[in-house]
Amino acid sequence: LMISDFYPEHGMAPVKPQGFTMQLHLGSDDIDAWWQRAIDAGCKVGTPLQVMFWGDRWGQLTDPFGVEWAMNAPVKA
Repeated sequence: LMISDFYPEHGMAPVKPQGFTMQLHLGSDDIDAWWQRAIDAGCKVGTPLQVMFWGDRWGQLTDPFGVEWAMNAPVKA
């Protein structure tokens, strides 16, 4: 899977999405490292990484391009 930003060389102007949403979801055993990496890269926290009602640690971020990310990991015993 490759996801990239808009390239002007493609000949089309980017169009702001209308009527749909997208969220990328990352699961990892080392969620704290990924969370910090995302923040260091300029992501803004939407929902802090926390233990949720289903028992995993989960949080949401928005990257500098407006893409929403969710991160999830089992709680370490």
